[in-house]
This record gives sequence, C-alpha cells and structure tokens, in this order.
Amino acid sequence: MSATFYQLVLFFARPLVKLRLRFRARREPAYGERWEERFGHVPAGVACGPVWFHTVSAGETIAAAPLIRALREDFPDTPFLVTTMTPTGSVQAVERLSDIADHCYAPYDFPEAVERFYAQVEPKALVLMETELWPNLIAMACARGIPVMLVNARLSERSARGYSRVGGLVKDMLDSIDLIVCQAPAHRDRFIALGAHPERVQVAGSVKFDQFLPDDFDVQVVSLRRRFGMDTDVPVWIAASTHPGEDEQVLAAHRMLRERFGEIRLVLVPRHPVRVNEVIALIKNAGLTYSRQSGVDGDGQVVIGDVMGTLQYLYGLADAAFVGGSLVALGGHNPIEPALCGLPVAVGPYQYNFAEVMEALSTAGSLVTVTDAEDLAQVIGGWLEGEELRRRAGRAGLEVVAANRGAQEKVGRLVRDCVAAAVLK
Repeated sequence: MSATFYQLVLFFARPLVKLRLRFRARREPAYGERWEERFGHVPAGVACGPVWFHTVSAGETIAAAPLIRALREDFPDTPFLVTTMTPTGSVQAVERLSDIADHCYAPYDFPEAVERFYAQVEPKALVLMETELWPNLIAMACARGIPVMLVNARLSERSARGYSRVGGLVKDMLDSIDLIVCQAPAHRDRFIALGAHPERVQVAGSVKFDQFLPDDFDVQVVSLRRRFGMDTDVPVWIAASTHPGEDEQVLAAHRMLRERFGEIRLVLVPRHPVRVNEVIALIKNAGLTYSRQSGVDGDGQVVIGDVMGTLQYLYGLADAAFVGGSLVALGGHNPIEPALCGLPVAVGPYQYNFAEVMEALSTAGSLVTVTDAEDLAQVIGGWLEGEELRRRAGRAGLEVVAANRGAQEKVGRLVRDCVAAAVLK
C-alpha cells in the first residue's frame, strides 16, 4: 500500500469512523464524550512541549505508568502528556498519572487532525507503547524533528504477516522510528524483516513482568471476600477478560464443577463491562445466581466483576484462573496478572498476543491450554482438588515472573537517553 492510497482510504473512512463512534456510544456512553479530542482539538490546560506517551488502552497505561514516573523524576522541569484511545485507558491515565502528567485522547490518524494536534502540543518526544503504528502520526513527528520510540514492542507472526501486505507503508514508518525496544528476540527479528534498521532495534523483555501487587492488595481482597461471603473454605475460581463465545463455555464449565464440588464460586470478569447485562442473561439461562461487584453485597454462585481497575484484586479471591480472549480467536490476554497472585492459569489455544509469556509459564508448569468447557472444567477441577499440585503450579508462575523482571530498568535507560537528547537540545 502506498502513502497516497492510505490517505485516500482515510478520506473515505472519515464518515464511517464517526458512525462507529456513535454506535459504540450507545453501548458505552464514554465513547460519546470528548469527540473533539479524537480529531486533534487539545483541551485547555495541556502543557506545550511535553514528552508524549501514547498508551492506547488500560493494559498499556498500567504497564507504562512506572516508566513515566521514573522519567518524570529525571526530567522534573519537562511536562508529560499521556494519550489513550479507549475510555478504559483514559480512566487509568487519570487515576495513575494525573499528578505528574496531562491527559487527553490521541487524534485519529487523519492528516488534519494529527497536524492540528502537533501544532497545539509541540511535543519534544513521542513514546509509543507496544505496536501503535500510525503512518501520519509517525511521519509528521519525523518531519518536525521529533524523536519517536516504540517501547515494550511486540509483533506476533500473525501481525507481521498483516503488515507485510502493506510493506512499503510499514517500511516508511519503521524508517522514521528512532528506537524500538522489543519484548523478545522473535519480535526484534520480525521488525527487522519488515524493514526496521537493526541498529535501532533492542530487546529488553516485557515491562509487564515488572508489576507488583498493590500496597493495599491484602486489605482490598479481605474486604471483597467479606462482601461476597467468600471467607469460608468454599473453592473459588476466576474467569477474567472474557469475550462473547467464552462466557457460555465458562458457565458450562462452572456447572460441571458444581456437580463435582457442590458449593463452588466463580468470579466472572467480562473484558468489557458494558457487556454485563448480556452476561447476566447467560448466567440466568444457565440456572445460576449472581452478584455484581458494582451492586450490593451478595453470595451469588457467580460474582460479576464489573468495576474497572480492580482485576488484580479479584484475582486475589481465587484459587485458580482462566484468562480469556484465548478460547476465541483474539490472541489471549495478559496471564502475568494471575501468575503474580500465585495462581495456576488456564488459557485457550489462541495465545499469539502473549506467545512468549505463555510459553514460559507453560514450560514451568503453571499454565495449561484448554480447548472447550469440558477441558476447562477438568483442568480447574484438578487444581481445586489437589492443593499441592495447585500450589506447586502457582509457585512456578511466581518464579517465572521474578526471573523475567528488570525490563523496566532496561527500557528506562534506553528511552532516557533518547528523551534527554530531545529535551536538552
């Protein structure tokens, strides 16, 4: 795909983008707010000349927060800006970083929106998290002499094949990036194969391994246990970040587990809280009772986690975990969070988003791949029934997390040098 054809696609996509925003706003009202920011209109109060981090959604924002705080200490006189694309990312940016950084939505990649944004913000450096490759955003940064860094970068085989189909456009973007810091050697190889300069591509590991449990973790978990009547010997398992097509299988597995264990509790956390009513209908159809985390206290057979930013605490309630986005073809979500709680983890066969992480956990014996509801019930049931097996698998996961820590320091050192050159020039 040429740059000219890409601009033509954007021209015709504009009305569709607005329609999609309106459609999403029906289900998620937050998408109907602050539209002007998505088209390059920066809200009053955003400082000019910041180091700009684009973190996309909640997971990337959480992972970037310690790095942003460390850089802020190194450059106390330089403003920082964090942009996201999703309302969930916006919530995390405000909650975690509002004391040290401004926040707004990033502009869509329409040329006039990106140009308007740059003209108002005049960033000194741009740090992109994971795989946020937008041609106009990167090209205009290069044209303005703004260094661009892609950190905690990952590129699955599937994504690499997709990018290879628009090779010319991707190579131009990669030519404009000053530093790419990858999670694993395989990601580095794929970026280079697509045209990145080898000397600009480094490997540092995943900063998501550098997460620690929150200081109030124990207090919050105890409070949640009391709320939902889980301060007993009844086993609890969690199915987190689930999508349509997975909730049905999780609930079917739970019914099988109830036949095996009798009283057993499930914490079900849909990836998008807007789906709560849909999930409630599925629970009722399965003949199960429920309680909502956002509602009154209750001891339902299924507890629905529907409060953003609390997933780590909900993992603390459980004895074993299933991580979603993996029984359907979405590539899987982050298994490090349950491993950090010492939980054995089950996932479906679609694992390409976290392939290296899941392989490391699997090799250690703390992660098992399942294919359907019956398989899921069998694996979770085995862990719940065998305490020593469960604890051994959980310890193995904790050891994998500990062994892979340190990426944040490496990434921080590389980014710091690049930012310093931009801030001090």
